[in-house]
Amino acid sequence: MPKIVLSERFKRPPWFLSYESYLRPEDNPISSHPEARDNRIVPLVIADYGNTLARLKQIRYIGRQLAGAIKEMRISAKSVRANPYTGNTTIDADTLHELETYAYSLGITDIGYTQINTRYIFKRFKILYPNAIVFTMAMEKEKIKQAPAIPSFIEIFRTYYELGVIVNKVADFLRERGFNASAQPAIGGDINMIPVAIDAGLGYSGKNGLLITKANGPRVRLAAVVTDIENLPIAEDNPFHWVRDYCESCNNCVRHCPADAIHLQTITHDDDGPIFIDYTKCAVPFSNDNGCTLCIKFCPFSYSEYDHLKTQFELKQ
Repeated sequence: MPKIVLSERFKRPPWFLSYESYLRPEDNPISSHPEARDNRIVPLVIADYGNTLARLKQIRYIGRQLAGAIKEMRISAKSVRANPYTGNTTIDADTLHELETYAYSLGITDIGYTQINTRYIFKRFKILYPNAIVFTMAMEKEKIKQAPAIPSFIEIFRTYYELGVIVNKVADFLRERGFNASAQPAIGGDINMIPVAIDAGLGYSGKNGLLITKANGPRVRLAAVVTDIENLPIAEDNPFHWVRDYCESCNNCVRHCPADAIHLQTITHDDDGPIFIDYTKCAVPFSNDNGCTLCIKFCPFSYSEYDHLKTQFELKQ
């Protein structure tokens, strides 16, 4: 009897964690592109390819943060019923500045803006609005240096949870001022957050498949709020393209991956974008070793000054 691969059979979260369960007649969601990528639910990937028992034993360390993140997913889903539909799709500079100040005060590291490419909406998923306010939150450097260890594991889930809280607060901020918004939490969102963040000008994907940012390298987690505000300061370019070339000459993440899960030569499909890792291999240390995180720990951008790395790289060219 062939093995049932749960992560291939089940692509969506439970109904009560999906905003589509709470749509109203006035909602007009945007569908994913026919060639969009599938979503993968991490617990099912671990069940298929990793060590579920080991992961369950680790729950005691991150149970509060995990439960909190799931609670915020539920709030994100239900709260779309509060969208005011006032017809207001233009934000003034003072209100936008107030929003950014508020987000930074909550713990956000950086903010970017983009129109969402429908290829980045997961296959068979939908989003309510076309534009995204994208947020990064840095993970503490000293805790990530300890990976794979419990402190780094807890730090990862701290950011998942806190980002969930923050995007819900930012969505409420917008609704209270007459704008429509839908939170996309760091866990359980409807969009592929890394390419959206690239389009928002926040960084570029490294060979480890993670977003490399200027201030913190890959030591960040991502979340977003989607909205129909039409005059956001959409990013027009991305100055981080050189990072991919740097990665080709670095390969620290490739050498330090305990599962050989990171492709030495990134696989690229014209219609599907780059594939950086073999997630079936990654699931093993991810589940056995406290979330692993070695591809973040050993990335030079996690600890070295961005401008210094860029200067050194350019001198070698």
